Amino acid sequence: MPDQKIAINQMKTWVSNVIVKYNFCPFARKEVEENSIFYHVSNNINIEDAVLDMIEQCIHLNNHTELETTLLIFNQGFKSFDAFLDLVDLANAMLVAQGFEGHYQIANFHPDYVFADADENDAANYTNRSPYPALHLIREASMEHALKTYPDPESIPENNIQLARRKGLNFWQLLLDNCKK
Repeated sequence: MPDQKIAINQMKTWVSNVIVKYNFCPFARKEVEENSIFYHVSNNINIEDAVLDMIEQCIHLNNHTELETTLLIFNQGFKSFDAFLDLVDLANAMLVAQGFEGHYQIANFHPDYVFADADENDAANYTNRSPYPALHLIREASMEHALKTYPDPESIPENNIQLARRKGLNFWQLLLDNCKK
């Protein structure tokens, strides 16, 4: 099991070499350059503890306005994509229950990510595949502002899918594997 520093470095490499380089998120480059992404590793393997860790990270973002976003990385748990989806569901429910709805939203990433109604071998799944299971906590106000200033934000997912399919499954798998070195 990789230690926390290794997991953070691998996720930073993934953000730079995949998310930013291939523009999967056109807003990520600014946050990388401004060093406003907080990386937190959770060793939790229990869903309830993992969700409590997510709530703690929301509080951390509240207390650190210089940070724009947090990647909550699970370096030991939630290796099964189905178990991870249960975590995502509970995390979203707790976001509402704890009063963080409207302040933060959750994006999610997993090494075995498969979109609903997609074939598991569709290269488009790599738009959400990462070295580790991760919950991405995003400030809603910042996202709303970014989307207002970005031309045609609705095209982002479709452009990502087209790029992923054009490059192909082997390309993305090799790139993801290289992030883990």
